[in-house]
Amino acid sequence: MGHSEMLLAVAGLGAAELDQRTRTLASGDWSTLDPSDRYAFALAKRLAKEPWSMTEADWRGLVAHYGLERAIDVLWWNARCHYMTRVADAFQIPLERENVFAPLADRPGIGPVK
Repeated sequence: MGHSEMLLAVAGLGAAELDQRTRTLASGDWSTLDPSDRYAFALAKRLAKEPWSMTEADWRGLVAHYGLERAIDVLWWNARCHYMTRVADAFQIPLERENVFAPLADRPGIGPVK
């Protein structure tokens, strides 16, 4: 399970909603998303490939969509996630197969703890 999926599950998305959200994001057709989300996802996608391409206009766009404090959150989280992906890739760390934050009773093959 990818870390984004894990975080969305921790935030309360059920399996069906989680599946739909990840399919939408992976499809690249974000036309059904809020304009602010489309802006942030497009910027994050670009920065994943070209982190040096961040401009003052990109920052102003984030602030226009989210306000100053939330724009800082979006940019910080984007940088953190890209950093963690690069570290995991460098060490060839595989993704977890299940949500490691889920209660043990909800994890496949584990069942309730006695």
